[in-house]
Amino acid sequence: MKQAPVSLALASALLAMSGSAIAETGKTDFKFGGYIKADVMFSDYSNGAPESGDLSRQFYVPGTIYGKAGNGEQVVDFQARETRFNFKTTTDLDGHTLTGFIELDFMTHTDGNERVSNSYSPRIRHAFVTYDNWTVGQTWTTFQNPGALPENLDFVGAADGTPFVRQAQLRYTNGGFQFAVENPETTVSDYQTGSRIVGGSGMMPDVVARYNFKTEGGASFSVAAIGRQLTLENSNYDDSTLGFGASFAGVIPLGKDDLKFTATWGEGLGRYMGLNFANAASVDADGQLDTIGSFGGFVSYRHWWNEQWRSSFTLSGMKVDNNVDITGENVNKDAYSAYVNLLYSPSKPLTFGVEYMFATNSKENGVDGDLNRVIFSAKYVL
Repeated sequence: MKQAPVSLALASALLAMSGSAIAETGKTDFKFGGYIKADVMFSDYSNGAPESGDLSRQFYVPGTIYGKAGNGEQVVDFQARETRFNFKTTTDLDGHTLTGFIELDFMTHTDGNERVSNSYSPRIRHAFVTYDNWTVGQTWTTFQNPGALPENLDFVGAADGTPFVRQAQLRYTNGGFQFAVENPETTVSDYQTGSRIVGGSGMMPDVVARYNFKTEGGASFSVAAIGRQLTLENSNYDDSTLGFGASFAGVIPLGKDDLKFTATWGEGLGRYMGLNFANAASVDADGQLDTIGSFGGFVSYRHWWNEQWRSSFTLSGMKVDNNVDITGENVNKDAYSAYVNLLYSPSKPLTFGVEYMFATNSKENGVDGDLNRVIFSAKYVL
């Protein structure tokens, strides 16, 4: 077999390594992107800090800040886990557009440690293909509007007030309308103990519909609805019920500034809200599923001080409607958080920032936990 010239191989390697590089081969465009981000986080947990490597030490996860008695309350964490890279191809097939996209980062893993190398495995964020109006693969749930997320230094930002799920799905888009069937997964609170049971035996996918629209003033909004079959089938329980919810999100320009918000309500939303702060249903005394209601939202105002300096002010929260006679009192009740930051971009791809956040969570039994955190970040977009 005839080998490719060394110069061609070298050119291909340089192309793959170059940030935001775009090449064209025939009718296919290739693009590599992502960013490098380093964080230094000073955290104060009211009940004692979680162990090193715990999710709450990586970013704010509602329901994980109750702490561990006996540990010190104040800790500092250095990390570059949020660093990510992606690869995209776009192909013109006789008037049809075929796109492939994959993105990886290093968050949420506990297989590394901070003792020597701080090595963490990459994980899939997005992996999907689109063909004209169809999308198949893993990406943001259609129930979520990621464009409305605030510009916070915390990995999620407003985690307790927003839907936040990435999962495999089949989606059809036509103008502002989107319709999708997505991966089902039911989380249930066991009778009176509140312990989480994950049921993976459902046969019906989650069904989502969303409509995106814009106004003449440049504001963009989305309205989404979801229907779910909640199923729990194991050696102890065998039941199913319906869950549903709605979400309204938007971005409103105010001159150069903008206002972002999301409001979400539902019965049986479970894992779709607040990073699974509450479960979708609880098991009653007869072994039947009883849906759990929840409501959450956030509002974030971003102000540009000048071309290089900007700040975001964010308030977020959610509340769970537990039937404590069924769930017991050892379940999450509500979560609230607030953020203020100052970001500086000396050039478009480079940003330095500092952010203060405060979060408080409580359970039905009266146990609560507070987190005060200051984050310093440096981010370079490839």
